[in-house]
Amino acid sequence: MRTVRFLLVLVLASLPLAVAAALKSDDLPGDSSWYIHIDLEEMRTTEAGKSLYAWLESEVLDEVEDESGVDLGREVDNLTAFSLGEDGFVMIMNGRFSQETRDKAMAAAATAERFDTRKSGGKVYHRVQNDEHASVSLDNGNVDIEGLTDEMFFSFDLKNKLVATSSEAEMKALLANGGKVSGQKSHAGALFVISAESSLIQAGLNTENVDSGDDEGFKSNVMRNTKQIAVLVADVAGKVAIEAQLLASEAETAESLASIVRGLIALQIFSDDMDPEIAEFLRNTRVDVDDTLLKVSVALSPASVQAVLDEA
Repeated sequence: MRTVRFLLVLVLASLPLAVAAALKSDDLPGDSSWYIHIDLEEMRTTEAGKSLYAWLESEVLDEVEDESGVDLGREVDNLTAFSLGEDGFVMIMNGRFSQETRDKAMAAAATAERFDTRKSGGKVYHRVQNDEHASVSLDNGNVDIEGLTDEMFFSFDLKNKLVATSSEAEMKALLANGGKVSGQKSHAGALFVISAESSLIQAGLNTENVDSGDDEGFKSNVMRNTKQIAVLVADVAGKVAIEAQLLASEAETAESLASIVRGLIALQIFSDDMDPEIAEFLRNTRVDVDDTLLKVSVALSPASVQAVLDEA
């Protein structure tokens, strides 16, 4: 399992298309059940993004470098990952990958139970396989998302890209198309994507594919009563804009969830133990409902976001 984890840590530890701009819903295959897009270059170069990048560097990127020897902050510009079918994934990184990073990836791949090198259309890719099945564990194991298999294909043979996928057919298609994914236009049941001119992080999830277990808490109730969740973090006029949208099963459910969120915010604001930065965050949070869609949004200064992250 070490080999697959070494390559997937580039995706997983950063929490998921060959595009440098913001992700669009048309960029995703029709059967995707989750996605994440992280634009590290936008974080490094925008006023609002710098505060997020500093936190990400200290809390995530440094740890990834310690574990894998790969400096994501130096080599990766943006990253996109999404599910493929019922039990697969695609990951594409754009950046400038050093020979050292390539060598480490190859050395890790060579320790797999099965490893071989293949070609398609003159492009080289590699197959690694272990007997164990991988899954993404969120919130200390309370939620599992199936979507990572024990077999993976990866390639550095496209200029300034690292592509990886659980499907050999998809790998051949990616190599043939220069790393571009054949997305599907909007259709019933498609994942929705929130975008902005300077998107920093975009993520979405079809909650029907999430197993929340037997928990009866607030988060589990939200999962059971929503169809989809989408999140956007962006730089808007120098502020960090955060927006979450939840697509509820019914309009009444969306209204109930909105009431719960407003109530929780009100209770926390008046807490004597509330940190001033967290209180500001909550005071600036806006909750709106449009039929079955619940929208929670807030815009904060980079300094306020940094303070909130430091308290997290």
